[in-house]
Amino acid sequence: MKDKEKILTDKISKAQLGGGTKRIEAQHAKGKLTARERIHFLLDEGSFEELGALVTHRTKDFGMEKQLVYGDGVVTGYGTVHGRQVCVFAQDFTVFGGSLSETHAEKICKVMDMAMKIGVPIIGLNDSGGARIQEGVRSLGGYADIFHRNVKASGVIPQISAIMG
Repeated sequence: MKDKEKILTDKISKAQLGGGTKRIEAQHAKGKLTARERIHFLLDEGSFEELGALVTHRTKDFGMEKQLVYGDGVVTGYGTVHGRQVCVFAQDFTVFGGSLSETHAEKICKVMDMAMKIGVPIIGLNDSGGARIQEGVRSLGGYADIFHRNVKASGVIPQISAIMG
């Protein structure tokens, strides 16, 4: 059991680094925060619960099977702002420039669905280079899924977006 716990702990630690220390340093050199840092400063201390931290993309084309990064470029979850429950996603520019893949979009859609189901605001911290071109139409379809949820949520829950790039 200890071996399995260590494997899980190691994977979660790796997920916390997104695209790695060099890319985090590059963000900081530009005066930018990482996705995790943005969530840290937005939400009440200790309230964030992450969803999908160990998700990776499913692309096999263009050598992408050798470039698996936990979280797939977006940090999703829920927490509180001044005691009020919210759902949140923050695109992680350190992972493929924050580009949207099929699984990246699925994570955003999941947290948007959760926000609508429980009736809380959704906050999106956007920092993305656009669609992940290696996936072609699948990544573009992810935008359609997200926009569909934007329409469904309109007038139902508050939707707050910040463009961070």
